[in-house]
Amino acid sequence: MKTKAILTLLFVLTLQFFNAQMDDKFYQPKKELKPIENMKYENLSLPVDKDTITAIFIRPAAAKPKATILFFHGAGGNVSSYTFMIKPLVDDGFQVVMVDFRGYGKSSGTPTHKNVAEDGQRFFDIITKREDVKNTKVLLYGASLGSQIATHLSRINKDKISGLIIDGGMSSFADIASAFAPDYKSVIEQALASVYAAKEDIKFTQGLPKLFIYSKNDRTVPYSQGELMFANASEPKQFLEFSEDHLLAVKEKPADVVKAVEALLK
Repeated sequence: MKTKAILTLLFVLTLQFFNAQMDDKFYQPKKELKPIENMKYENLSLPVDKDTITAIFIRPAAAKPKATILFFHGAGGNVSSYTFMIKPLVDDGFQVVMVDFRGYGKSSGTPTHKNVAEDGQRFFDIITKREDVKNTKVLLYGASLGSQIATHLSRINKDKISGLIIDGGMSSFADIASAFAPDYKSVIEQALASVYAAKEDIKFTQGLPKLFIYSKNDRTVPYSQGELMFANASEPKQFLEFSEDHLLAVKEKPADVVKAVEALLK
């Protein structure tokens, strides 16, 4: 009887594990916002279900922006943790909208793979209809974990955007989890089998200009995942390599990053 009870308990725990899709292992939000200095920005909020997601709309000094970048940040922190990545682009004339999904910064609720995808599309629909956005070219920028939703939205909205930027992005939720827990790869892959994967979504962005930014010295996302993303992507595409750690291309090669982003618009 004890053996049967133990097996039943393990079965129930396994079902809970699979249903949860390990959301809490991927999203590590922080509520406290750092000061955002030397940039003009507007606070935005959007109701979703019983929660609210927030964003900041950062404007360049130029009256007419070169394009609009919708920026999706990584697993930790909040929008204020990633403003260093977009400042050179704002200085170059791009306007940037950075979103905090549920649980991050001023946004309420708890992030899950499902609500991030749903909220991401709703956010995209509302932002791109704004008067100060709808007559501009739109680029999606996914940093680290944000690569998953950015690529997913690019697949769905391919004809509404002008380019996709993947900076230090993992090839899938399952791939990055397996990289850190290789002994549990088969279990992880089963648990996350139904979750959108950038390495698959990127295959459906034909004709969309794409930029991939990766470092061989990245200690967070294996360089091989960047190679896989690039291999799965169709032309036109660019690959920008740098040598610093995760998401630090803009500190090592700010001019090269800006130039590569500008090339998406040509």
